[in-house]
Amino acid sequence: MRKKLNKKKSPLLDEIEQRRIVSILFVVALLFIILFVKLYVVMIVDSSKYKKKLDKLSYNTVEGSSAPRGRIYDRNHNILVDNIAVKTIYYTKSKKVSSSEEVKLAYKVSPHLNLDLSKLTSRAKREFYVEIHPKIAKSKIKDSEWEKLKQKKLDATDIKNLKIERITDDEINSMNDSDNKAAYLYYLMNKGYAYDEKTIRTGDVTDEEYAYISENNEELTGFNTRLDWERVYPYGDTFKTILGKVSSASQGLPVEEKEYYLKQGYSLNDRVGISYIEKQYETYLRGTKAVYEVINSNELKLVSEGKRGNRGNDIVLTIDINLQKQLEEILTDEVTKAKSEANTQYYDHSSAIIQDPQTGEVLAMASKQIVNGTIVDNTSSVLTSPVTPGSVVKGASMLVGYNTGAVKIGEYKVDECIKIKGTNEKCSSHTLGRIDDITALAKSSNVYQFKTAMRVAGYEYKRGMGLPLVQSAFDSYRNMYHSFGLGVKTGIDLPVESLGYGASRDTQAGNLLDFVIGQYETYTPIQLSQYISTIANSGSRIEPHLLKEVHESTNDEKLGKTIHEVKPKVLNKIDTKEEYMQRVREGFYAVVNRSDGYGRGYMNTAYSPAGKTGTSQSFIDTDNDGVIDKETITSNFIGYAPSDNPRMSITVVSPNSSRPDTSTDHASLVTLRITKRATDAYFGLNP
Repeated sequence: MRKKLNKKKSPLLDEIEQRRIVSILFVVALLFIILFVKLYVVMIVDSSKYKKKLDKLSYNTVEGSSAPRGRIYDRNHNILVDNIAVKTIYYTKSKKVSSSEEVKLAYKVSPHLNLDLSKLTSRAKREFYVEIHPKIAKSKIKDSEWEKLKQKKLDATDIKNLKIERITDDEINSMNDSDNKAAYLYYLMNKGYAYDEKTIRTGDVTDEEYAYISENNEELTGFNTRLDWERVYPYGDTFKTILGKVSSASQGLPVEEKEYYLKQGYSLNDRVGISYIEKQYETYLRGTKAVYEVINSNELKLVSEGKRGNRGNDIVLTIDINLQKQLEEILTDEVTKAKSEANTQYYDHSSAIIQDPQTGEVLAMASKQIVNGTIVDNTSSVLTSPVTPGSVVKGASMLVGYNTGAVKIGEYKVDECIKIKGTNEKCSSHTLGRIDDITALAKSSNVYQFKTAMRVAGYEYKRGMGLPLVQSAFDSYRNMYHSFGLGVKTGIDLPVESLGYGASRDTQAGNLLDFVIGQYETYTPIQLSQYISTIANSGSRIEPHLLKEVHESTNDEKLGKTIHEVKPKVLNKIDTKEEYMQRVREGFYAVVNRSDGYGRGYMNTAYSPAGKTGTSQSFIDTDNDGVIDKETITSNFIGYAPSDNPRMSITVVSPNSSRPDTSTDHASLVTLRITKRATDAYFGLNP
C-alpha cells in the first residue's frame, strides 16, 4: 500500500500569490477612483456644458423676421433710402401643432384675411386636398406601392408626392371658395423652412385684419402681428433705378441665387437686394435678425440682442442728390425737346455722367428715354449701352502719334481729302488746310489723324496709294485706348457693366483710319467718363465708384461710427510723357475756348473748361430684321473744368440724335444744350 505524500506550498509561492491579490485590489481601487472623478466632473464640474448639449436635442434655433436694412445717404448726408414701419401678420410653426390642426387654423383664420387667390397654384390646391380628404388620398396608392414602402424602396415623401400627383382636376375643382382661401393660407403657413417665420400679410394689412390676429393670437397658435419694414424714397424716383430694389417679403431669396445666399447663412424668406446699389452692398445693408430657441414647451427664447434685430449698416454714396435731381430734369426737358426737332425720328435717349476726376467719385449720372411720348428712366444704359464715340477719342489717338514719333508737338500737316486705292475720298468735316496738332484737336481734323496713323503703320501717305494691313498699328491704338478705360471694364461698383464692341480680329487695313477717329469700336458712357477723367487728372486712370463711406447704424437719423471709407484707386498710369499729356490738354482747352473751336458753346468759358466733341456715323436696324438699314448721327461730348485744376468731368451722349440730310445739313443740338445746362448746374451748386 502506497502512502500519500503530503505536498506543502513553498513560502515563495505564497508570497507571489499575495502580491497578485494586492495588485488586483489596487487596480480595482484605482479604477473606482478614476470612475468617481469622471462622474464628479460630468455631474458637478461640467454639468452646465452637458446640459446645453442635452438641451440642443430638445429645441431648434430659429431666426425672426428680417431686420430693417441700413439707410442710404448722399454725399451731403441727405437720406436717399430709409425704412418705414408696416403692419405685418406672420405665422411661426409650433411643434405641438399637427398638420390636421394647421388645416383647422387655416379654415378659422382665412375668412378674416384679404388673400390674393390668384397666386394659389394647382400644386398647392392638390396638397391641401390631400390634407382634408385623407381617405381619398390614401386610396390613390396601389398595394404594390405600399409594399415598396415596407421594403424601403419608397419613403413617406414618395408616397405623399404620389397622392398629390394623382388628385384629379375634377377633385380640386370641387373645392369651394372657403376651401381655396384655407388652401392658400395653409400654403403660406408651410412655405420655406419649417420653423422659420412665415410672412402671411404685409404692407396693405387693414386695421381689422391686424386687430383680429392681435386680439386672438393666444387661441390662434403660431399667428401673430408686428410692425415690419419697407423701403421708402424721400426723393421719389430720383436716382431710384441705380439705388436698386429689395426682394419682397413673399418673394424672399431670388430663385436664381438661392443656393448662393443659403450658403451665406440666409433663410429662404429673407429679403435681399436684387439690383444695383442694394445688391452690390448687400453685405453692409443687411440687418441682423433676432435669433430664438424653440423649446419643447413651445416657448420662444430670445438669444440675440433686441427683439427686432439690428438695422444694417448705413452707407454714404458719392452722389449729390441735388445735382442728380437737376441733371434728370435737364435730360427730361432736352430729350423731349429734341424729339420734336427735325430728323430725330430714330432718336430716343440721351445720357450724362458727372464725375470728380481726382477721386473717381460719381457725382451724378442719368439717362432719360422717350417711349411712345413718355419719358422713362434709362440710367442703366450708361453702363450697358455702347455708342460710337466719334472724335472724342482723338486725344488718345494723338498720344499714340506722340509716343511712336509719328507726330511731333507743334507739327503741321495739310488737312485735305485723301484718296486710298479702291475707296472713296476720306475727308474732315471741312477742309482745313495746313494745321498744327492743337488746331487739329480744336477743329477735329480727321485727316491729321489719318496721316498720323499711316506713319504709325510705317508708311507716308501718297494719293491713290494702297493701304497695307499692319496689325501692330491697330495694337498700338487699342492698347492706348484700353489704358484709358475704353473697351475694358472701368471697375465701377455696380453688378453689371458692358465692355462695348471691339473687333476680335482686324482684317481690313482701312479700318485703321476709322479706328483713330472713333468710327470702328464702340464704348459705354461710363468708359468715356473714365477716359476724360484720366485726361483731366493728367494720366491716372481711377476706378469710378458710388460708395463713399460705411457707418454703423444708430437709433436716430445721425450717422454712426465710420467703419469703411473708399479711397481713390488708381488702376494704371498712362504710359506717355508728361509734355505729351499736357499738349493734349491744351488741345482740349482750345476746343471749347478758341473762337473757331468746334466745342465752343458747350461749356461756359468762365469755368475755364476743356473738352472734345464727337460726331459719329451710326447705323440702326429700324425693322428688327437683323439688317442695318438706316444711317444716323450720334452726338457726344466729353469735358472737364477748371482746366488747370479740374473739379468735375462731364460726359454726354445722344445716340442717333440726327440723320444726315444734305438739303438742310441739320444736326440736333441736344448734346450741346444738355452739357451746358448740366455744367451750369454743377457750378451753381459748387461755386
